[in-house]
Amino acid sequence: QVQLVERGGGLVQAGGSLRLSCAASGRASFSGYTMGWFRQAPGKEREFAATIRWSGGSTYYADSVKGRFTISRDNARNAVYLQMNSLKPEDTAVYYCAASARPATGINDYEYEYWGQGTQVTVSS
Repeated sequence: QVQLVERGGGLVQAGGSLRLSCAASGRASFSGYTMGWFRQAPGKEREFAATIRWSGGSTYYADSVKGRFTISRDNARNAVYLQMNSLKPEDTAVYYCAASARPATGINDYEYEYWGQGTQVTVSS
């Protein structure tokens, strides 16, 4: 069973940075998987933030985070990261890591079979 554990959330002032990590386990390799970061703000639906193909490393971002967030993966550690810079109060949300073993665009939450428990990011103004 694939397990995902997110870390790195916290409270930061607007303009600051945070780096989220997602430790993936349950497979010897995640080659072929699509990994994603989603977020859900209070009272809002979960929304896509970023995705990466484990093989090849191609990435795609939501317009709202493009140019500020960077998704990456570490093959040796079976980990995925989300570097978040120039944070804004509207980035406040619970951030979730997700994994899909099936072919996926990576931008829709229904494409993912596995989810982490989430980590809270709060950006103060």
